Amino acid sequence: MSYKLVFLPAIGDRHREWAAEIRQAVPDIEVVLAESREQALFALADAQAAFGALDPELLAAAPQLQWLAAPAAGPSPGFYFDELIASDVTVTNQRGIYNDHIAAHILSYVLAFARGLHFYLPAQVRNEWLKDGPDTLHLPEATVVIIGVGGIGGETARHCAHFGMHVIAIDPRVKESPQGVHELYRPDALDDHIGRGDFVIITAPQTPTMQSFMNRDQLAKMKNTGILINIGRGSNVVLDDLADALYNGAIGGAALDVFEIEPLPTDHRLWNAPNFLMTPHVAGIGPYLDDRRLQLLIDNCRRLRDGENLINIVDKANWF
Repeated sequence: MSYKLVFLPAIGDRHREWAAEIRQAVPDIEVVLAESREQALFALADAQAAFGALDPELLAAAPQLQWLAAPAAGPSPGFYFDELIASDVTVTNQRGIYNDHIAAHILSYVLAFARGLHFYLPAQVRNEWLKDGPDTLHLPEATVVIIGVGGIGGETARHCAHFGMHVIAIDPRVKESPQGVHELYRPDALDDHIGRGDFVIITAPQTPTMQSFMNRDQLAKMKNTGILINIGRGSNVVLDDLADALYNGAIGGAALDVFEIEPLPTDHRLWNAPNFLMTPHVAGIGPYLDDRRLQLLIDNCRRLRDGENLINIVDKANWF
């Protein structure tokens, strides 16, 4: 079917380039760039598809809307508002395009802790030659618990298994063990297994049930030598509770790429916490991402036109 796709504000040069590519790849749909809110309200009146973020007023102005393409894998808080969740609009996201980059970033954390780089790198900055570092961790004798084994978690599991690690996966949706996963359980079994992990890796998205999930109580269930890695969403880990666990020695260490508050406040205790590594929300950075975003959008444009199932449909009530 022929239909209208509206790019919602804010529009940049990249969106203009994408619009041109979509017009060429799927020539029988109309692509409109809404440069302002007023233009968006007008264009949505007869649109069947949109790219970007809506709000209740914009949604109400789009009575024919069938598909909303979210501009990220995990859009900003508030993207899934009540009216959108209750509507018949199908939402897709951009999950899957970051799997290789983020899994490699996770493995860099794992290897850093296994080989003591969390000890040696700060010593280098201090001009200290310290050979009496922490014991190395022999990865074929290590167990990793991965919370969330979708695309990123599944790729991480494959890498961990390659290094000989025993991989335990926790996921509410995945029915069969992905490659590299030795044990697969639902979230209600996490308490039985989190204490087995030399590494506990959170790759789960931001959902209502995951907010503040890794708190004081959950941290207390980990091994006191266990390493926590969070690369899912910042809201999944309570920073103050994590700082307490590191300073008190309740866990062996932690590595974060995402934070409850970004940027991390300069006076936060985590900056100088023992056995702590951090990167400033850069795990997803890598080549080819724009090409992947565009190809996903084009594929779904074709699918909507041809009446086929869209890729990456979101469970709106759970935001992923």
